[in-house]
Amino acid sequence: MNDKDPTDRPPAADDRDTAAAGHAPTVADVLALPVMAAGRPEVVTGVAHLDRPVRWVHITELTDPASFLKGGELVLTTGMPLPEDPAGVRRYVDELTDIGAAALVIELVRRYHRPPDLLVQACRTRGLPLIALAKDVNFLEVTQVVHALILGSQADAMRRTQRIHEAFTALTLRGAGPEDVVRVAAQLSGHTVVLENLVHQALTYEVSGSTLEEALTDWEQRSRATPTGDHPGVGGPEGWLTAPVEYQGERWGRVAMLAVRAGESAFGPEHITVLERTAMALAVARLIHPTPWERTAHRDALRDLAEQRHHSPEDARARFAALGLPTEDSRFLAILVDLGTADLRTSDSDEAAVLEARLSEEARTTGIPALVGELAPGRLGVLLALRPSQLWRPVAEQLGRAALDVASPAVVSVGSEVTDLRDTARSFRAAARVAEATPPGQPLPPDRSFHELPDIGLRRLLYAFREDPRIQEYAEHRLGPLIDHDTRHGTDLLTTLRHYLDSAGNKTTAARRGGLSRETVYQRLRTIERLLACDLESGEERTELHVALTALDILRAHP
Repeated sequence: MNDKDPTDRPPAADDRDTAAAGHAPTVADVLALPVMAAGRPEVVTGVAHLDRPVRWVHITELTDPASFLKGGELVLTTGMPLPEDPAGVRRYVDELTDIGAAALVIELVRRYHRPPDLLVQACRTRGLPLIALAKDVNFLEVTQVVHALILGSQADAMRRTQRIHEAFTALTLRGAGPEDVVRVAAQLSGHTVVLENLVHQALTYEVSGSTLEEALTDWEQRSRATPTGDHPGVGGPEGWLTAPVEYQGERWGRVAMLAVRAGESAFGPEHITVLERTAMALAVARLIHPTPWERTAHRDALRDLAEQRHHSPEDARARFAALGLPTEDSRFLAILVDLGTADLRTSDSDEAAVLEARLSEEARTTGIPALVGELAPGRLGVLLALRPSQLWRPVAEQLGRAALDVASPAVVSVGSEVTDLRDTARSFRAAARVAEATPPGQPLPPDRSFHELPDIGLRRLLYAFREDPRIQEYAEHRLGPLIDHDTRHGTDLLTTLRHYLDSAGNKTTAARRGGLSRETVYQRLRTIERLLACDLESGEERTELHVALTALDILRAHP
């Protein structure tokens, strides 16, 4: 007789994952051992509790065995001392249950040939696993095998704990940052690990066993549902293992280890050890590295977004929402600040860090959610998340003025406005094109502190491509013969060509600009046509020469 339902199954020979991983073997693990399987074990009651750890094996033929137990024991008996009266059987099972016995194993060979009904009922009532052995089993051999397994698991657990301490000690000695600490924690635990600040923003994470979207979606709401304790512990509806990150009473945030499946907590002593050492290493990293966690998180997030390194749009949205940036019903705009040869108006040597801090503070005063971070040496990025009714120009103007107040002449460029976070890379690329087409010292438009795409004309477009050999080759091919003639003969035909092109083909105006007579200009233009094999009366050829001349000016000014 048993209380199994159709979904229950007896322990299989492969059910040894826990023991193999270095943890105490479970009741299921023990039943799968050959020495126990030889007795043809049948789980009569307590199928749902076969995951209980077995910390020792105890053979007893006493009517009150609980007085010799400490909890966690697998109790083996032939059934000879079992009381026959209902009260005695209940007392026997109650004492085993109260002391925390893992399970009761009864051999059905000597006194009983089927599990006693009273014993079955009592075990079912108290939830104590009852296992019946149909064949004779050497209890002493069972004890030896299981104890060897337990001791081996304990030794393995000690070795694993030592490796955990060594790993985090190495991180601390080399001054690792929070990203490295969290990554090692996830690797050692096999769980997703997240570092958050005091307002429940996920700053640093390492995903294990799930996707980024699954780990960070609705992060703030889920995190706030998980209480913050003073010590590592499991809590909240999803069963997270969390620990505070603090130093001398000042709390900076919290590190969370997520369950593999929501509500299914399977954290053991080793996981707690990993999380404790993670919190300690993060505290040391905070003391060693002065850069705030938020700034580092914003930098990394912006770089990944600008370079499209997210696995999916859903991952990107989950990550940025977890950082506190609205990702729904928002419009996004990228702003770049290139320092170039700017003179920083401060004594601090790290000009990018100073500007980054100033822009972050300025963004907060606008009331517009924004992330600020250094995208590359000398280039800072800002991502604005605007509500549908908000205008971006006043915000860009305020941030641009702040950047120029700190570093001048920095180049502030604005990208295109997009309505989906996954298109933000396009906005960053547009801002980058504007920056690449802006020479140092380029005057700003009136009453504006930033450059944008409509500002890019022919000269600035050619400036952006000045290092392209095709541009250089084009300028040399079209104007080289004229320049060579001027060099050999000491003439200045190139200037005459410039005046003619700037005058839109008007020879009289070109003569006045060059201080020459019309006849001299006519003669020089005929020479230019002969040297360049062109027709200066052709509007198309004049355009081509004007482009080449503009490119030449840029190449000479910016070699």
